[in-house]
Amino acid sequence: MTQDSPSPQDLRVGNGVSSASSTTFSSTAPFPTSETTYTTTTSDMTTASVSKIVSQPRSLAEVCAALRAKLLAFLALQSDDETVQGTQRRARDAMEVIEEALGRYRPQEISLSYNGGKDCLVLLILILACWPAKVQPKETLPRLQCIYIAPPDPFQQVEDFVATTTEEYHLDLARYALPMRQALDVYLDEKPHVKAVFMGTRRTDPHSEFLTSFTPTDKGWPQFMRINPVLDWHYVEIWTVSFVLSLHKQNTLPPKTPQTSRQIRRKWRQAGTLLADTKKKQFIRQLDIPFCSLYSQGFSSLGGTKDTRPNPALALDGPEGNKFRPAYELTRDDEERLGRDRK
Repeated sequence: MTQDSPSPQDLRVGNGVSSASSTTFSSTAPFPTSETTYTTTTSDMTTASVSKIVSQPRSLAEVCAALRAKLLAFLALQSDDETVQGTQRRARDAMEVIEEALGRYRPQEISLSYNGGKDCLVLLILILACWPAKVQPKETLPRLQCIYIAPPDPFQQVEDFVATTTEEYHLDLARYALPMRQALDVYLDEKPHVKAVFMGTRRTDPHSEFLTSFTPTDKGWPQFMRINPVLDWHYVEIWTVSFVLSLHKQNTLPPKTPQTSRQIRRKWRQAGTLLADTKKKQFIRQLDIPFCSLYSQGFSSLGGTKDTRPNPALALDGPEGNKFRPAYELTRDDEERLGRDRK
């Protein structure tokens, strides 16, 4: 697994436990009113892409309602694009797993392994879109518990992003600078009610080929249920919606280079139609979910500063160059970790 979904092999960290600081997003986008009801079904859901960010801090209920509205809009889109259709199918499958987990476990029994990477960010959005499903509108929503196991040499951009999203999404996050097994032991000692942990693991991550949606931890490890809603997602599906919307927000067509696929350029052109259709149906507002800035600098898989570099497959001026396309322009699963040192 990756910094996007950590594994024992990827994270070997030092001593000490600390808490992440936090900052606040800002924007002028509107959000649903407090009268919004908080019920949802699997057929109403879709993939992670866009969050509404407003100038004033929003309640957790407002955050969840905004995310759910965005996901509903994406799922409702009628598109001939195979990637969009595939992502919609993946999202429905992921929602089924999340809803099953919410039926099995109470909020205090569930946590999310969160490190700011693209995969767990997708999962975070999906979970929060479902989060109010079991709660009545007038009840206070419990915060989503999260565990962040930091590498010994974290990128400052990742640390800042984790802190900012912790604030924005009202996460109950515990940060540990410990080896993974020790961190999990400490976390479960501090949170003895936790029985299950959502993971942003994907099938292409190391040591993940035999996992299922619900897989207990291995013998000799702290015992809990690992929940893997995005297990079978492909790399391009993780980026699908945020990519086409962010390009239209910038109003910038990707440069036509040998590395730029026809599919990517076609997505940009189709995005205008998708957004126009969404406006007519009033399901979406033109907003995008912020992601860690390293992805815009050619990093496609995030670890620590000593074992992670921009992906050479995204280089604009040859394998030894220093200019890179953003991570969302990569399309092949087998190239995702080319910027990571082998363990």
